[in-house]
Amino acid sequence: MDNLTHEHDSCSTDERKSHHSDKTKKNLISRLNRIEGQVRGLKGLIEKDTYCDDVLHQISSVQSALNGVGKLLLEHHMKSCVVERIQEGENEVLDELLVTINKLIR
Repeated sequence: MDNLTHEHDSCSTDERKSHHSDKTKKNLISRLNRIEGQVRGLKGLIEKDTYCDDVLHQISSVQSALNGVGKLLLEHHMKSCVVERIQEGENEVLDELLVTINKLIR
């Protein structure tokens, strides 16, 4: 069993589930927890009538953090699910991937 298959057990279109390694899942959850805290902090800034420019900088920081999570997940998806599905002859995964990338870069 190669490393990609081991790390990402099933990328079946029927199941539409990913099975991340514990390390990957822990990293993603940790990043999302930090982002969740940043968003709560934004609410606090609004409640305290913080200067708009300062709030906008914090929003930019949250967006950047979310982009980082998206890039990490996209990389993992491409190296596992996409490769696996192409090897299985499911080339339509490329169209799906292009739609996803377009959504991420809006």
